[in-house]
Amino acid sequence: MMSSRFHFYSFVLYASIIIPTQCLGDKRLPRDHVALFIFGDSFVSVGNNIYINSTIDFQKNCWPYGETFFKYPTGRVSNGRLIPDFIAEYAKLPLIPPYLHPGYNRYSDGANFASAGASILPGIRQGVTISMSGQLNYFNNMETRLRQELGEEEAKTLLFRAVYFFGIGHNDYYVPFASNSSVLQSDSQEEYVNMVIGNLTTMIEEIYKKGGRKFVFLGLPPSGCSPLFKALIPENTGAICMEEFNALLKLHNKALFKVLSELQSQLKGFKYSMADLYTFLSERINNPSKYGFTEGNVACCGSGPFRGIPNCGFKRSIKEYEVKDYELCDNVSDHVFFDSGHPSEKAYQQFAEQMWSGPPNVTGPYNLKALFEHSETELEFEFGGGQCIIQHPGTEPEFEIGGGQCII
Repeated sequence: MMSSRFHFYSFVLYASIIIPTQCLGDKRLPRDHVALFIFGDSFVSVGNNIYINSTIDFQKNCWPYGETFFKYPTGRVSNGRLIPDFIAEYAKLPLIPPYLHPGYNRYSDGANFASAGASILPGIRQGVTISMSGQLNYFNNMETRLRQELGEEEAKTLLFRAVYFFGIGHNDYYVPFASNSSVLQSDSQEEYVNMVIGNLTTMIEEIYKKGGRKFVFLGLPPSGCSPLFKALIPENTGAICMEEFNALLKLHNKALFKVLSELQSQLKGFKYSMADLYTFLSERINNPSKYGFTEGNVACCGSGPFRGIPNCGFKRSIKEYEVKDYELCDNVSDHVFFDSGHPSEKAYQQFAEQMWSGPPNVTGPYNLKALFEHSETELEFEFGGGQCIIQHPGTEPEFEIGGGQCII
């Protein structure tokens, strides 16, 4: 009875605080209004998996997830808010709820299509997550509804001004790596990465055809240094990472950066920001005290070495360990990681601040403040003048950004 009452109150609180209910009618949107559309996996998902036939592994609708900010689980894989939540705040938008939430339909502010466990390639974790193609289908459905509600011209303007945020790709490598799949043998790694990037590029181009011009991409993190992977290395004191997996993630980041540079020169008006999550997290893992943390190796929630066994919130049977229950730290703000593979709200907030107004070596060639606050013409004026050679997530500083952008 208490559990049912708790979930009822949680739903009412979530609906009353986060979900705007006013109707647009025939109102025209303000000229400076910029919507935020989010695609991706658990790093940016706010709970769509709660509304599909998924499992607790990918729903995360259990305590202590959400304990810090929301005071109840929302489906976010952290103790509180994620990067898109902070970006919405900085852009003066309301928190963007999951697209599948039955009480949300104010798509003029944006929508979050992301799904924990999602992948770019189809067929990975099929049935328990929403793949990138599935998320794009939801976007197409939403676009149709926007055109019906706002009219063709107003919907076209909204889609043109909007920012499209992508945080996806990790599971395309984690799933085959964890299963020792032959697709990741050394002689075929680049071919596999190119297939992943090729699928993502097709989806970017589809959104571009619908009017999208401003795109944001999270580089993949150094997950081989997460508590999850460190726990798999025998007698690890914390200094050793799963470098074989990190090498794959760097390869992806390098290929994505190259493709985005090419798209900017090929597609008129295409602007992007690629955020260096790899370096950002690496610095906090290796030097936590420099950034206000005390622990960069051990997760706040989990069990086993580094609390790297992914059983936060529930019991999990893992043959390598005798697991009785998960452990929870006393002060989550001390930790870079909340659970075995996902950062804490504090770490996410620090990165969101860097993405919003940081320099091009952190997020570039544009930061998100520039994408949200300026028109296409103003972007060209402020950042124009020459080409840009930039070192970005896991890349060597050898790729030129075309389209007359900044010199770093």
